[in-house]
Amino acid sequence: MEIEDRLRALLLQGLDADAAAYQRFLKELSAHLRAFLRRRLAQWPDAVEDLVQETLLAVHNQRHTYQPQMPVTAWVHAIARYKLVDWLRSHAAKEARNDPLDDAHELFSSSDAEAAEARRDLGQLLQTLPDRQRLPIVHVKLHGLSVVETAQLTGLSESAVKIGVHRGLKALAAKIRGMA
Repeated sequence: MEIEDRLRALLLQGLDADAAAYQRFLKELSAHLRAFLRRRLAQWPDAVEDLVQETLLAVHNQRHTYQPQMPVTAWVHAIARYKLVDWLRSHAAKEARNDPLDDAHELFSSSDAEAAEARRDLGQLLQTLPDRQRLPIVHVKLHGLSVVETAQLTGLSESAVKIGVHRGLKALAAKIRGMA
């Protein structure tokens, strides 16, 4: 929920003519989108940055349609999905591939309810970790920031960020094994 609340607050401030807040919104949103699209375009990593830029442009052009009572990430993900589907269609047409596009439904197979439950469960698990492990995981693995960016953001050294991710993931795996 942390990213949702932060993005929503920045967008609303930006819509109220706070240019600095809007710039921060776009910067944080680009990292979020990069991670979102990277997971869906693992086979085409070169396309991720283009789709991030196209989605950011669409978000900017359609910002007047955002309804404050709606989650920002759901609104942005809908825009990103449309851009992704457009890209998949054009990519398939250009490549004239033999792979059927019927498999593309797997990219979108999880429902919003399942995603919300998974986010909630992950959030609860992450809250059990100390900050030195939780923050690196959130920034590097969930938000898609680099180790250097995470170190600057958290005040940890780059080594501490790497160690925090490694130990945190190990601790989460142990917790999940204990639940099964």
